[in-house]
Amino acid sequence: MTQDTRNFYGRIKGKALKPAQKRYLSEDLPALELRGVSLDENPDRHTVAPIGFFADARPLWLEVGFGGGEHLVYQAKRNPHVGIIGCEPYLNGVAMALGKVRAAGVSNLRLYPWDVRDLFDVLPDACLDRAFLLYPDPWPKARHHRRRFVTPDHLLPLARVLRPGAEFRVATDIPDYVRQTLEEVPPAGFDNLSPDPQDRHIPWEDWVSTRYEQKALREGRRPHYLTFRRQG
Repeated sequence: MTQDTRNFYGRIKGKALKPAQKRYLSEDLPALELRGVSLDENPDRHTVAPIGFFADARPLWLEVGFGGGEHLVYQAKRNPHVGIIGCEPYLNGVAMALGKVRAAGVSNLRLYPWDVRDLFDVLPDACLDRAFLLYPDPWPKARHHRRRFVTPDHLLPLARVLRPGAEFRVATDIPDYVRQTLEEVPPAGFDNLSPDPQDRHIPWEDWVSTRYEQKALREGRRPHYLTFRRQG
């Protein structure tokens, strides 16, 4: 896959993949990978019809950076009528998620193993019904805050592809990420549905704790759950 010329700062590869993970990538990913999104397949960035992702007009949800796939697969199993798209550039995470997909036997998932901005480039307006940003890379140093997802470069394209009334959920254990999220998301076209600071520590009814959250809890950091609604 040809990588975008835009700056990308996150991890792409980690430890050597296990034999089973290599098998998941070779055997399972081709059937689940979104077509027509990458620069190789769509160099002119033509708009892609989302109905082609699942061959029907079901609601579409997006998870940005799905990590090891715990939440992604959980939501797919819980919501078989929904088509769930996951974007994750970290190859080890993609391989872990594919193992969970195989074990759960879900088929209502599609994956894009690279930058979500490629997907934003080719989606039509107002085609997604929900989006998740769960424990994103916090980029703790102040000079790196522009690399966070919750900046206009990411939020404005996200707002464009979400339908009016669509829900955008953010989970993080980093107080400063909460601050920036609350500052940046509403101006991008969202209503804040989590105005009470105490309510921000209550997980969603359909939440499943991820390995990143479990690490945060072990290290004494408190999760925050923020909910926004696309205006319009």
